[in-house]
Amino acid sequence: MGYRMLVTLVLVLHFGFLAYLVVGGFLAWRWPRTAWLHLAAAAWAVLVVAARLVCPLTYAEHWARRRAGETGVGQGFIDRYIEGVVYPERYAALAQALVAALVLVSWIGLFRRLRAARPPRPRRRLRWRGSR
Repeated sequence: MGYRMLVTLVLVLHFGFLAYLVVGGFLAWRWPRTAWLHLAAAAWAVLVVAARLVCPLTYAEHWARRRAGETGVGQGFIDRYIEGVVYPERYAALAQALVAALVLVSWIGLFRRLRAARPPRPRRRLRWRGSR
């Protein structure tokens, strides 16, 4: 029973990570200090997709499933719970591009908000040579 609960916990963490990946940049508009956490999450997501790495949460899920007596998981989290459920498999590249665009929009918005919130710098007067 404990390993099945661990599987559930890992799945909740995985869904939470994906949700944070999608909306974390917008959350940073309200809490700017979380921008670094979102940057790390986005970098990890890009690394997993680009290098085709297996996420440690996927390893943990597979391990807990085997310990719970289940066999033959074999698929990654996205392949099993997202593709074919949330969107058709053939739109995987489009879904990745949309998430990337959403993250980029959130970062651009965050940058603009932070820039607008900064007090303006005083303008310096230019002095020409020979003028006193």
